[in-house]
Amino acid sequence: MIVAGRWAGLCVLWLVLGRLAPADLLAGAVASALAAAASLALLPPAAWAPRFVPLARFAGRFVARSAAAGLDVARRAFDPRLPLAPGFVTVAVRCPAGLSRRAFRAVASLQPGTLPVGETADALVVRCLDTAVPVAVALRRDEALFLAALRQGPRHG
Repeated sequence: MIVAGRWAGLCVLWLVLGRLAPADLLAGAVASALAAAASLALLPPAAWAPRFVPLARFAGRFVARSAAAGLDVARRAFDPRLPLAPGFVTVAVRCPAGLSRRAFRAVASLQPGTLPVGETADALVVRCLDTAVPVAVALRRDEALFLAALRQGPRHG
């Protein structure tokens, strides 16, 4: 079942790329099957699956924060009188070291005005456009939603 899901997802990706001729569809089906087999070897299926409602909450907050932060950065760029206090903030995190933390760092780096530049055993070091903004509070909230989305429940099917 997992192989079929990965194969179907890769086939959809092939179609999104715009290859619709019969020969291309056959090539896409074969390439997708090979890629699905390789993905199983490289990333074996877990016994758990992500929770989609918390993932949607996280995605909604991410989009809203991105838009607000982008507008704030643009406003600061066009009005040099706005105060800036660039610097570094250390933010305690609960994400375990490894793939989860790297994924959270990647997501956090997409937020305008902040950039995770390092980490310690239990914290991220974040470069901020303005340290007067409550960056740590926002990132901890983002992390809580991120972890809720990754908390896993039993896989169905």
